[in-house]
Amino acid sequence: MSPLNIKDCCINTATLGFREPLAVSARRIADAGFGHVTPWRQEVDELDPERAAAAIRAAGLQVGAYCRTMYFTAPDAAGRQAAIDSNARALRTAAVLGAPYLVAVVGGLAAGSRDIEDARRQIRDGLAALLPVMRETGVRIALEPLHPVYAADRSVLNTIDQAVDWCEALDPQGEGWFGVAVDAYHVWWDPQLYPALARAGKRIMGLHVCDWRLDTRDPLQDRGMMGDGVIDLRAMRGAVRRAGYAGPVEVEIFSRLDWWQRPPGEVLAACRERLESVC
Repeated sequence: MSPLNIKDCCINTATLGFREPLAVSARRIADAGFGHVTPWRQEVDELDPERAAAAIRAAGLQVGAYCRTMYFTAPDAAGRQAAIDSNARALRTAAVLGAPYLVAVVGGLAAGSRDIEDARRQIRDGLAALLPVMRETGVRIALEPLHPVYAADRSVLNTIDQAVDWCEALDPQGEGWFGVAVDAYHVWWDPQLYPALARAGKRIMGLHVCDWRLDTRDPLQDRGMMGDGVIDLRAMRGAVRRAGYAGPVEVEIFSRLDWWQRPPGEVLAACRERLESVC
């Protein structure tokens, strides 16, 4: 497998801890040699997304993706419709930014509910309702399975196989509107990971890398820099390449206790060194 070209890699702005405006982060990312950025909705004025798009273009970056959907589950119809409306706005914003896809973190159980199958039904219905906007904008949706520890509150979508099943149900003609975002942090543990990646094939829209620390202190915000944990990232990159994915490798690190405490330049230098040496 060929070494990574840093220009072909992406920095998800969460890696820098949301400590600076998007325009500043974009310039830092470009100056560090990266060619792509994935911004979050909290950094973009969705009533005037051209401003963020212009800042990214001025830095000379391409947009890897746009993060992320509002959770689809809710205890009432009004809440479910609000999520659909919010996610439609995100798709339109992604189109202005030039993002090829919107990352879908789909939601856990609806408030007050113990019915996990109902939660999954709500999510699939909400995703299907977005198809007209996806066709209008040309922006696809990448379903991101999350580690099962988040099933109650963040995502009842937890494996690559489950994500592919949903893609097939939502897009039976194989038009490619729905795909999979593979986040190493969330799927490395799955005993069916490699067969599932092969099955996902061209539906893989993104590869997110970081590491699972052996002594993880917070499953949400204590991700490791590549090489600081237990994930075989090189093997995972090889598997997604063999499956047909040829897009950027994206660094996404939530690290309240470590990397978010360090200067952004130091974080980006570490990302570059670790991508070259570990991935």
